[in-house]
Order: sequence, then C-alpha cells, then structure tokens
Amino acid sequence: MVAIGKSKAPKTMKPPGRSQWKPLSSISIDKNGKRKRIDGSSKNPNMIPLGKNKILADRNKDKEEVEERKKVEKSNESDGGEATFLISTAPAAQQLGFFLDRFQSANKIKLSPLELDAYKDSCMVKLAEGIAQDLDNLSDHIKSAFGPSWKEVLTEEKLVEGDIDAGSPALIIISTSALRSLEILRGLKSFTKQCFPAKLFAKHMKVEDQATSLKSSRVNIASGTPSRINKLINMDALTLSRPGIILLDMHRDVKGYSLLTLPQVSTEFWDLYKSHFQQRLLQGEMKICLYGEVPINEKRKKMSNPIDDN
Repeated sequence: MVAIGKSKAPKTMKPPGRSQWKPLSSISIDKNGKRKRIDGSSKNPNMIPLGKNKILADRNKDKEEVEERKKVEKSNESDGGEATFLISTAPAAQQLGFFLDRFQSANKIKLSPLELDAYKDSCMVKLAEGIAQDLDNLSDHIKSAFGPSWKEVLTEEKLVEGDIDAGSPALIIISTSALRSLEILRGLKSFTKQCFPAKLFAKHMKVEDQATSLKSSRVNIASGTPSRINKLINMDALTLSRPGIILLDMHRDVKGYSLLTLPQVSTEFWDLYKSHFQQRLLQGEMKICLYGEVPINEKRKKMSNPIDDN
C-alpha cells in the first residue's frame, strides 16, 4: 500500500536577480582555426567599441551649418518668403551692372565693350544703408537723393520761364499698376501739398485730360505706369527738360513679379527706356534709382557683361 500523506509543494524557481544574470557566451575562431568560447563579459574582438563616431559627428556638424545658413537667410526674407537684398545700397558700379544685365536679357542683345563704356556709374542713385525701402521711408530717401535743393525742386509750385517748363517733372516714379502708383503718392504727401503730383496711368483717367493738365501747370513729381508715361511723352504733354531722377519701383506683387519681370509691363518699360530715357542717361541728364528689394538669387546671377569698378 502506498502511504498517503501530505504532499510537498514543488519548489518554485525564483527568477534570477540582476546580479545573477550571466552574459551570454560567444564563439570566435582563433588564429589556428579552432573554435574558442569567449565569455560574454570578456571583450569581443569582432565588436566595434562604443564611443564618439567621427562620421556621425561630421554629419551633425554639416547639418548645424546648414541650419545656421537657413537662419541667416530667413532673417532677410521678404513677405514672399524669399531672401532679398536692397540693390540701391550696393556700389553704383554693381547697380549699373545689374540694370544693364536686365536690359540685355529682356531685349535679347549683348552690348559691346564700347557701348558699355558709354555708361557711367554716376547715372545710378545710391541710397543710404540701414533704412528700410518702404513707403514710410520713401520721402526721406528722396530728400537724400536730391540733396539740399530738394525743397526748391520738389515743392515749389510756380513755373520759371526758360528754366522749368510745364509738364516737366524732376522725379518720375514708374510702377507696375495704377493702384501701386497711388500707394506711392500717398507716401509723398509732404512734397505734394502745394504742387500736386501728376497721376500718369489709364485707370479712370482719360489721356486727353492728363495731357491738358500737364501742359498748363508745373509738375515736380509724376507717378504712373510705363505705357501711359510713354504715350504722354509722345503727345508732347510730358516733357523731360528738367534733369532729374527716374525711380523704378522694384516692389513685387503677390506672384513675385516686379516692374522688370512682369510680362507685358516689363516690355512696355524697356520700350519707354529705349525711346526716351537711354540717351538722356548716357548724356548725364537723368539718373536711375532702383527702389526696393530684389531676390537674392538676382544678385548672384553672373553678369553677361560685367562692369568694371572704376
């Protein structure tokens, strides 16, 4: 007979504590081709030691440099999200190179060295650095461009026979649209309280009425679009007898177009330039002012005919 008694409960195995775990062994082959068991606690000759990884460190450094460059460019970004710079704060020679490069590109021509030498750096207006080129600061920039005589040139309202003819502005501002032209004139109210500016665009304005007004009064400041300005010059209503400044509004619209890049408008501007401005620019009778920001990649474009710094 089998004795029935109290059965003993089987012993339960306790999981080993952290100190009881032993590292797994591994097998390596020695120089004689024999297998050799190596305890996991010993160094494995096939393992790469942990520590600073030079390759990863270099990659991280490059990444940091890229991020830093992005931060620098972001600090100069315009409303359109593109890095920009103020071309009119650059040396006059660089401004002239920029302008002539756009002229050649738009007209699909290449000026000869002799033709390039005819242009002088003095035909470009250099504006002060450190001051934003927006509508709020436009009047200050214009005062600086005209110098001490700005008040006499831009605010007087009386015609001077033999000196200041009717319909001959000292400052012509060229923009892409009628709306933009009006916005600019609002920024020049300090100049136009006594002598009203000429609004030279087609929207809601008849060319005949504009011509009549120009022929009968003194005009110091005119603002308009290339097409209407060209038409009024051809009608002998708008004259260019006063040495002055042609301010090109470089403001970009929501699509990123400016006076020199907007289709049709840019073509109309270059037609106006070739017909009425180019010779006067070469003769020193007028200057060009590039007002506003242009994309940074425009600055980096290689000039097809670079201008020497003289």
